[in-house]
Order: sequence, then structure tokens, then C-alpha cells
Amino acid sequence: MLTIEDLLPDPDRSTVAIEPARPVSGHWAGAPSAVASDGLIYLAYRLRRPVGEGRGYAVVVARSEDGERFETLLTIHQQEMDTESLERPTLVRTPGGRWRLYLSCATHGTKHWRVEVLEADDPAGFDPAHRRVVLPGDPKTGVKDPVIVRRGDVWHLWASCHPLAEPEEADQMVSDYATSADGIEWTWQGTALSGRPGFWDARGARISAVRFLGGQVVALYDGRATAGENYEEKTGVAVGTDPAELAPVGTEPAAASPHAGGGLRYMEIVDLPDGGRRLYYEYTRADGAHELRTELR
Repeated sequence: MLTIEDLLPDPDRSTVAIEPARPVSGHWAGAPSAVASDGLIYLAYRLRRPVGEGRGYAVVVARSEDGERFETLLTIHQQEMDTESLERPTLVRTPGGRWRLYLSCATHGTKHWRVEVLEADDPAGFDPAHRRVVLPGDPKTGVKDPVIVRRGDVWHLWASCHPLAEPEEADQMVSDYATSADGIEWTWQGTALSGRPGFWDARGARISAVRFLGGQVVALYDGRATAGENYEEKTGVAVGTDPAELAPVGTEPAAASPHAGGGLRYMEIVDLPDGGRRLYYEYTRADGAHELRTELR
């Protein structure tokens, strides 16, 4: 039976799937979302430069036969989405066989984020010219980094939400929960997970992956204690019986990089046809860059 431990990363068992463009701090390859389909693994991930040099400048969609070596299918640049920066993408295959790519987009000149969706018959066919906003946020809230799980006839979504009333506080984050019948029109159900004052996740909690295990909902999430730890979140575990109400487990992170900053974030879990799983995550290296790692479990 699948356990929480089966979902946690072990970097010593991992392989680098995607390298950053440059081996220096501020250059990242990460924020993965992946789907196993038709004998292949399809991966969407974000490429980022330092603040002032473009930030999240592209999202790449790729495919692989072994889950480790990827062939690029297409690259979507920030200009094509009319955004100041791109954040974590979400790749989904619908019950009808079509593909969706949900993209987190920063609104120019603000701290606001929104989520737009592209649809295609094939993961190589996403066209930014045909997109629509599905999670607009509002003047008080930025919305990004959706995690989507379809279970039965219900689409479940957890998104990172940021307060905008005070710009210096906009790095704070909670994970709000929504449901949908089609993955397009969403109904918010409230905040599912928040940080805890005085703990390692005090500044915020961003859900990165969710699994329904029997009667329990298990979430992996990114957390940090201070604004200074922004971009170097560590991974924690939260559980509950209701997807709208999850509670952190323990008083320390469940996984972190041993290198300066300690970032190990944006966990993704891919269920494989043989019953195994492949994990993907963004990992801080000794040189300060972030790489995208994977491990077979």
C-alpha cells in the first residue's frame, strides 16, 4: 500500500533531468508538471533568470521514453503570454484525450498573478495565440502555481494565493482550494493550508502535489520561515480527510537540499503504468543554481 514515505524525495537516488541555462545563482530549471501517457512521460517546466534579467522567461514542454532524457516539443516565451514572468505550469490530459497547459502569468508592473490555459490535441500543439484566463485573481489577491487532480467527475485544484494590499508582504502565500466539473470554471472553497507562526513554514505554504490515499488526503507543500528565504522553499507534508482542510505534519521540513539555501520545492508525482512512481522536483545546487531532478520509486 502506498505510504507518505513513498512520496518523499531522496536526492541521493535522483538523476538530473534538466540543467539550468547557466551554472550560477539565479538561473533555474524547475517547477515541473508531468503526465504519463501513451508509454511516454510529458513534462512541462519553467526556465528562469535572475530578477532584472527576465525572471521566468519561458515554459518548455518536452517528452521522454525513460523519464530522464527529454526531447523538447515546444517553448513558450513570456512575451507570447503578455506577462512579466512565467511561473510553474500545469500539464493535464482531459478524459476526452485533449491536453491542457495552465500557465501562471505575472501582470506587468504589479505583484498580481493570474492563470491562463491553452488547449491542444497534442502537447506539441499549444498555441499562445489561443488562450483564456481561468483563474483571474482580483485586486487583492494574486493566484498562481495550480495543482490539479481529477478524481471521478470532480476536478480538484489547489493554488498559491498571495495578498496584494501591501506590496512588501506579497511574497506571503496560502494554498486555496477550488473544485470544477470541467477544469475551466472553478468554485473556490476556502483556504486549505496556511503557514504556522514560529515554524519553518511561517511565511507561507504552497501545495505542490496531492494524492488521495484511502480516506486520507496527502499533500506535499513548499514552505519558508521568512521573506529572505523566498525562492529557497523546502518541502513539507500536510494531511487531512477533507481536501479543503489540511494540516502540516511535524515541526521540521520533510525534505531539503544540503546546499546553501536548502531549496527543494515544486514536488511532482507521476503514477506509472506498472504501478511505480517517478518524482520530479526543483533542487538547489552547490553553485546556487536550481536544476530539475527526478527519481524512480
